[in-house]
Amino acid sequence: MEIQPNHQLFIDGEWVAAEQANHLEVINPATEQVIAHVAAASSAEVDRAVCAARNAFGQWCNTSGRQRAEYLRAIARQIELRAAELAALSSLNNGKPLFEAEIDIADAIACWDYYADQAELLDTRQNSPVALAATDYQSQTRLEPAGVAALIVPWNFPFVTTAWKVAPALAAGCCVVLKPSEITPLLELELGVIAQQVGLPAGVINIICGDGINVGAPLTSHPGVDKISFTGSNAVGEKVMQSAATQMKSVSLELGGKSPMLVFEDADIDAAVEWIMGGIFYNCGQMCSATSRLLVAESIAQPLLQRLKQATEALQLGGAFDEGVQMGPLTSKTQYQRVLEYIQQGRDSGLQLLTGGNPAEGFAQGYFIEPTIFTDVPADHPLWREEIFGPVLCVRSFSTEEEAIELANDSEFGLAAGIISADPSRAQRVAEQLQAGHIWINSLQVVFAETSWGGFKRSGIGRELGPWGMSAYLEVKHITQPT
Repeated sequence: MEIQPNHQLFIDGEWVAAEQANHLEVINPATEQVIAHVAAASSAEVDRAVCAARNAFGQWCNTSGRQRAEYLRAIARQIELRAAELAALSSLNNGKPLFEAEIDIADAIACWDYYADQAELLDTRQNSPVALAATDYQSQTRLEPAGVAALIVPWNFPFVTTAWKVAPALAAGCCVVLKPSEITPLLELELGVIAQQVGLPAGVINIICGDGINVGAPLTSHPGVDKISFTGSNAVGEKVMQSAATQMKSVSLELGGKSPMLVFEDADIDAAVEWIMGGIFYNCGQMCSATSRLLVAESIAQPLLQRLKQATEALQLGGAFDEGVQMGPLTSKTQYQRVLEYIQQGRDSGLQLLTGGNPAEGFAQGYFIEPTIFTDVPADHPLWREEIFGPVLCVRSFSTEEEAIELANDSEFGLAAGIISADPSRAQRVAEQLQAGHIWINSLQVVFAETSWGGFKRSGIGRELGPWGMSAYLEVKHITQPT
């Protein structure tokens, strides 16, 4: 597909060049070729974007939820019209197979539509009376936008995590400054094109590309920013939180995971293999929710692993647009090298390698790694405890339900989990005891806009999606007076 070779920044409703004329190279991870150049912002553009958002906020926050909903639905329809083009652009930039990118675009559309509905409902919730024990006073509740929101999104799910942040922020009445990942900025920049197409008031959405030092840090510390929402690594999330603390900014963080998949002895092995592979090899394992710790009942461990090995070795790797491709490359050279280092660490430790463990054969270029499975991984080993963010699965067996739950919860993370069992009562019982924000029973990782997203422990602070997603961008005000 043809793409624009050079991209500018979207500030105050216009496309502008970076003051210092710096740029980012955008790489196709399947070919390692440069496919575009994007203007790299500096602190000067950060200030300009925040000021634009601040100036626009005065009018945008006073629009009704119904008015904002019209814009959100218009954005959803434009994405819908361009769905095929946007999916192809996502695959080109991120490397994921086209069918995965198409799912992402459908998820983004659903999110924009959902928050259009929530914006309308917000009108009905304003000035709602509060039932007081005291009869000589009355009180009412108002929900008001937090202000200017700095939104920082990752590279693994372009356009999806952006929709999860921008849509609820706009629905709540906030104006935003969006920082896409410097690795996958192309799709997010198209949101600026769409904003112009639907006539969104200037300054309501601003999009500035760049790295963490020149854009991320000055954005999160800018005094004109009221709210920060960040999705990414724990290391960067901690820095974001430290920066926000100096000015007491409201912060939402969606960070790492090391999620378990629990397979009980009554599981259907073929179905279990499908769900296990989806949980670790989808998006080449580059998911914060990846169920990268597999816990299998001892009685079925051998036949399940044999079937899993066969299915894993049959996975077809390739570029996003290759016929029949099931798993693409890692999205960046940095991540490719990181995953290979973890695999080598497993080898050096003498871990039992069931399959994979090498750069994928047959690719002269591109960041392709064989889907990899280690078995009998000790519970204190770094591969079991640390987020790898790649197609690497670690396996342990268990003998009792209690042991499975204990092993699953023995992690500093608590984002997601999966349970596979033919016994609905047991699955529900186990789900209620797992320390995780989203749990799937006998399912792939389907995520709906109406449900919540976020985790326990070091997996983050706050929730995205559902009504909780919009609440993150609202302040609660009560007006109380004598009757």
